[in-house]
Amino acid sequence: MVHKHLSGLSVTERRRLEAEAADYLLFRKDVDRFLSEYFGDPCTQKCYQSKLSACCSREGIITFFADVVINALLSRDEEVEALLTVLQKPNDGFKCIYLGEKGCLWRIKPIVCEMFICEPAKKQVFAEKPTARKAWEELKRREKEFTWPDKPVLFDRLEAYFMNAGFSSPLMYLHNSPGLLRVKSKARNTKQRP
Repeated sequence: MVHKHLSGLSVTERRRLEAEAADYLLFRKDVDRFLSEYFGDPCTQKCYQSKLSACCSREGIITFFADVVINALLSRDEEVEALLTVLQKPNDGFKCIYLGEKGCLWRIKPIVCEMFICEPAKKQVFAEKPTARKAWEELKRREKEFTWPDKPVLFDRLEAYFMNAGFSSPLMYLHNSPGLLRVKSKARNTKQRP
């Protein structure tokens, strides 16, 4: 649905959406650099190669609608087709359906997946490299600038954009989740107080 809608947009409108996501994509590059620098080796050796990882468990993925939009916006047609193909197969295993032989099939992984680091890995890395903890805390703070709806954020705006175009999805958590709706309401009420 998202891919089809994006394919029908004018070049100008598509570029506008890409520009709206530009700061988020810079943030994601910073997260990629951080994870590669501090967690690449420990996570690869302990979990991915041993196939014991809880990171990519079948029940572990939570995808926001904005994750789908951003991935579809930046993916080539064949990458989207690969995702659609894998979704047509039953997932009887214990791993995420999007986990292929070379890792995640998404071009831009869902934010929940990208920002997940298990406690044993954090404990090991933060003990060995204390500066990593401060950098991680800053990345977690920055994540909320795009996903936490206590003010207008990208994930909320992308959902609203598609809702205004007539689309609905259970993944539109920022407009449907009772908890996130309370966050929005509380933020509005706080703003309105003198």
